[in-house]
Amino acid sequence: MSDLQPRRADWEPAVRESFAKQGIMAHLGAVMTDVRPGHTRIELPYAEHLSQQHGFFHAGVLSTIVDSAGGYAGFSLMAENEGVLTVEFKINLMAPADGERLVATGDVVKAGRTLTVCRGDVFVIKGGVEKHCATMQQTLMCMKGRADVVG
Repeated sequence: MSDLQPRRADWEPAVRESFAKQGIMAHLGAVMTDVRPGHTRIELPYAEHLSQQHGFFHAGVLSTIVDSAGGYAGFSLMAENEGVLTVEFKINLMAPADGERLVATGDVVKAGRTLTVCRGDVFVIKGGVEKHCATMQQTLMCMKGRADVVG
């Protein structure tokens, strides 16, 4: 990923500012803990309101944070006055998300002018042990010329 270059000088503050505007991330309690060109990491501590009927993190919560991780990985490479929207993603849930913390990472696979492909992974941490519980593939669209979709 070292060949991925942002197309704006203030890419990191732009990513963090946009993330801070996401009401859903604040509602869930998610925090962006790492951002590099083409990569982000989002962490989320367990809370009962994030669970499904068996006490595991709900699949919708996993999907939400890994979608944002991939989206911001892609956005980190976009130019000023451009915005990012997810076009599609597919997620494989590989193990119950049973633990104290979720960690979602997003990485750009291919950045294009209009479409960007990312992959994402979700890990659950329990008792200090990290377990890979989900993986995602995602397509993002770079929005240009729309003042209502910047960031």
